[in-house]
Amino acid sequence: MLTRERMYQAIIEKDSTFEGTFFTAVKTTGIFCRPTCTARKPKPENVEFVSTAKEAILKGYRPCKVCRPLEKSGETPEHIRTLLEALSADPSKKFRDEALLEMGLEPSAIRRWFLKNHGITFHAYQRMFRLNSAFRHLRDGAPVTGTAFESGYDSLSGFADSFKSVFGVAPSNSKSRNVINAIRLETPLGTMFACAADEGVCLLEFSDRKMLETELKDIARLHNAEIIPGDNPHFRQLRSELDEYFEGNRKVFTVPLFTPGTPFQQEVWQLLQTVPYGTTSTYKRQANTLGNPSAIRAVARANGMNRISIIVPCHRIISEDGQLTGYGGGVHRKQWLLDFEKRNS
Repeated sequence: MLTRERMYQAIIEKDSTFEGTFFTAVKTTGIFCRPTCTARKPKPENVEFVSTAKEAILKGYRPCKVCRPLEKSGETPEHIRTLLEALSADPSKKFRDEALLEMGLEPSAIRRWFLKNHGITFHAYQRMFRLNSAFRHLRDGAPVTGTAFESGYDSLSGFADSFKSVFGVAPSNSKSRNVINAIRLETPLGTMFACAADEGVCLLEFSDRKMLETELKDIARLHNAEIIPGDNPHFRQLRSELDEYFEGNRKVFTVPLFTPGTPFQQEVWQLLQTVPYGTTSTYKRQANTLGNPSAIRAVARANGMNRISIIVPCHRIISEDGQLTGYGGGVHRKQWLLDFEKRNS
């Protein structure tokens, strides 16, 4: 359980892993904030911690104008969404700085947002998006020349060089490589990172998970693929079902999943998906169900290797003595998810 001392330490450190698990209500100002608020921190005796924004409002607190606790943390601004929608509608379109200025947007601000949220500049994001679109056209049998010019390139050599720098092969050899698309998703518990292949969603993790980089390398290797920003048909369903889950209106997910692994890992992950919403199981119970009572540690390791949080609900597995044990997104998030599901079951 989260203690008052641990929550106060989290707001001092502006720890994003606690995003959505509690709110800080300041008695002296009458406002409430998210854990990562950059406003001046109050003294311990002047705060109380609440579980939800609704609870804070019912107690008479107003939302902070600095951290805006009623909005999703890191939510994509409207002007960024407009840019992304325009790019999705026409991947060949190039938004140079002059075009951004004509739209009333500051290029440096756009650059900072993409660097912070995607790790690359907006111009680099556009290039990756165009190449992702070109890759799919080539895989569908489109000719290289037509694809190059339809993707906004002025020359075949420029297209070939860019394509090879990303995929490691010439456009004519594109069928030897695969693409995994990646996006950010905002949830009440903080930003998540999702990846999807043609077969389905292959990764859903909190963006601050320490093992995320290793997981990305693993799925790139397992799929013989490059991971690049871009849209995927499965993302729309994923967004919709996650929103319904966090609204308390969805208990079972139907979005297609693609989870390559060893036969034993596959068994464990499939068994995880049978643990009912609002309940918990144990590593020992899982091992017994699999007909291998001595495999408790192996089951625990396979749970830890699960790359699809929430949908493959490893948060519902606890130790035999009732302890929550580890969770890639943080034990406090695990506790929040279990409490949330129990309230809504």
